[in-house]
Amino acid sequence: MDLSAGRSSREMGMSDGYASTSLLPNERKKVFIVIGINTAFSSRKRRDSVRETWMPQGEKLVQLEREKGIVIRFMIGHSATSNSILDRAIDSEDAQHKDFLRLEHVEGYHELSAKTKIFFATAVALWDADFYVKVDDDVHVNLGMLATTFARHRSKPRVYIGCMKSGPVLSRRDVKYNEPEYWKFGEEGNKYFRHATGQIYAISKDLATYISINQPILHKYANEDVSLGSWLIGLEVEHIDDRNMCCGTPPDCEWKAQAGNVCVASFDWSCSGICKSVEKMKYVHATCGEGDGAVWSALY
Repeated sequence: MDLSAGRSSREMGMSDGYASTSLLPNERKKVFIVIGINTAFSSRKRRDSVRETWMPQGEKLVQLEREKGIVIRFMIGHSATSNSILDRAIDSEDAQHKDFLRLEHVEGYHELSAKTKIFFATAVALWDADFYVKVDDDVHVNLGMLATTFARHRSKPRVYIGCMKSGPVLSRRDVKYNEPEYWKFGEEGNKYFRHATGQIYAISKDLATYISINQPILHKYANEDVSLGSWLIGLEVEHIDDRNMCCGTPPDCEWKAQAGNVCVASFDWSCSGICKSVEKMKYVHATCGEGDGAVWSALY
């Protein structure tokens, strides 16, 4: 399944309201990793906490792309009302930081599966990367460790990397993460197929291309991480369960760092991200961070 050889023109300029770009294949920038940080209109303080810790700023962000091949952008769509105060606030923030990827997507919590598809399609159209990463804006990431970890899988054609899990399919409407299409997964009490938890995961080039080309017919389930897993489960894909991508916050990631096992990503399972991340991100970075120079000296 050499999808990279079969890219269609649709991949480079989606015309169905998905990706707003018309770049030709030879105009795309060749990079190593594209990281999309999922964010919302209301999350300005979360974004600032990321900017103040693990995400380089200004010229350093440009240098990271140019010298290390790592692209990082906050990904966000638009509000339901054209040119609303929410959209203008993001425009102003982007003019200041130049670190957004705007998607042709109407923002909404229950639209994360659609947003994920559109992110991959847009990223594939703009950058020719080896890996495409989605991470939430309340997760701490060590970029050097992420890059060296992914480099070990660079020669593999189709990989899906993350912390693989399998939770119960929830049929009750009054619970969080309920699955309206629970009946598709068999008898009551069944579990989902194994898939990467949604806080952070990565897919290789061919898989992102597959999603980009086929996004109009890829089914969306209630939960974004389940949706992605469903798109890949029938393909020839290597699922890589890397527990360094789901370390806990201190003391867990601190102990691992002291033992020489620096984590790729850290968050609190109980909060599906770092609990009170705006207040806690700096502490996690100071305690579990690899050091600001690590990504620049990383060999891959």
